[in-house]
Amino acid sequence: MDSFIGIRFKKETAIRFQEFSRTHFKSHTEAMAAMLDFFLYNEISPKEKFGPTGRTIEANLLKRINAVIAIIRDIEKTQTKPTVAMMETLFQTDAPTKKSLILEKKFVEEMKEVSFREKQNDTNSL
Repeated sequence: MDSFIGIRFKKETAIRFQEFSRTHFKSHTEAMAAMLDFFLYNEISPKEKFGPTGRTIEANLLKRINAVIAIIRDIEKTQTKPTVAMMETLFQTDAPTKKSLILEKKFVEEMKEVSFREKQNDTNSL
């Protein structure tokens, strides 16, 4: 069996460690070994700052996503919808009204005027 050694911690730190250890590991020894291994394998110091936290990164991403949504809505209003409306008006087919050709009208008017008249025979005069 392994031997134990006593380490002195402040009371608040010891209580925090015990709560952490109980929730994530089976024993306090296993918790401390896992923490030490983590820092050793990743070659980092517990005093280092990693930079922005996940919350700040998420907030920045949400701001950028909202900006992109605003840009897309503006494009929709100013470019896409007017273009679609113009395309629809181009491709709308109304039933064309029957209009006679201009030449046809002249021809009809000419036909109404009689250029030659038949001579009427008077049978009474003979």
